[in-house]
Amino acid sequence: MKDKIKVFAVSIFIALAVGGLSAFFTRNSMSIYNDIIRPFLSPPSWLFPVVWTILFILMGISAAIIYLDKSVTTARKNSALLTYALSLIVNFFWSIIFFNLRAFLFASIWILLLLYLIIRTIMKYYKIDKTAAFLQIPYLLWVSFATYLTFAIWCLNR
Repeated sequence: MKDKIKVFAVSIFIALAVGGLSAFFTRNSMSIYNDIIRPFLSPPSWLFPVVWTILFILMGISAAIIYLDKSVTTARKNSALLTYALSLIVNFFWSIIFFNLRAFLFASIWILLLLYLIIRTIMKYYKIDKTAAFLQIPYLLWVSFATYLTFAIWCLNR
């Protein structure tokens, strides 16, 4: 039981650390969100850290479920977790591309890669544990919404 709790704690910590580091590296550029022309349905800036914190926790829980699953081969688990790890890396760099570099077109293309990796993660998780896959759905929905925002911001601020 202690080992399982440790796995969940580490997994959640990793996801939150990725988000926290990304926020740290973009902290001086976040004001851009209030300075640009934003599309219809743009949420207030205070909502983003709240939603992302919840999503990173769900992502960590999901990854821990996969890691602890003993019903599949290590290779299959590693493949699923590698895809998830790649999505975390792409997620990390999106904020830097968008906020620090203000490269809205590149951020629009980059987020499509993130969507692809999230979908692949869900598909791989689903073959191992359906709950782990379903815990990724809010992440997919939020990044889909973020894709709309990113493309719209690029269009409105060219």
